[in-house]
Amino acid sequence: MLSNPAISHYTILTAMLAPAFFLTATASLLGSANARLARIIDRTRALLRDLSDDDGSDPEERRVLEARIALQRRRSRIILRGSQLLYVAISCFVGTSLTVAGDSFLDHRFAQAPTLLAALGVLSMFASSLLLAREASMAVYAVNQEMDDAHRMANRRSPLI
Repeated sequence: MLSNPAISHYTILTAMLAPAFFLTATASLLGSANARLARIIDRTRALLRDLSDDDGSDPEERRVLEARIALQRRRSRIILRGSQLLYVAISCFVGTSLTVAGDSFLDHRFAQAPTLLAALGVLSMFASSLLLAREASMAVYAVNQEMDDAHRMANRRSPLI
């Protein structure tokens, strides 16, 4: 332990700043992921309503609705995995802060624990970001598919003369 308590506290607080910044960034990503999941759930409910209202007269339309629902299901699973990784990252960053604080009071008995927890938190955040990027691509793909399907069905109903 350092001889000057003021320097020791300053060192501890400084070392805890990086995990705090990562916590803020992770919480922001988690809020975004939750909002995206809510939109996916709303869209899936609308598609399920459309499917239940389908009278079965157009098998192509039913196939399209089922494909859209399957895509929404895949998107929700990706968001779930990304959110779980963000919660792991939050836990690691909190653990990093706690081990940094405890390490100086316990004569550095935690050794590499703060560094390992921080690295695991950053890796979890990185993996989650990749999953969220993948889901965003799927969302754009879904919108493009819906526009194409709507255009195709509209042309089928009223052909150009």
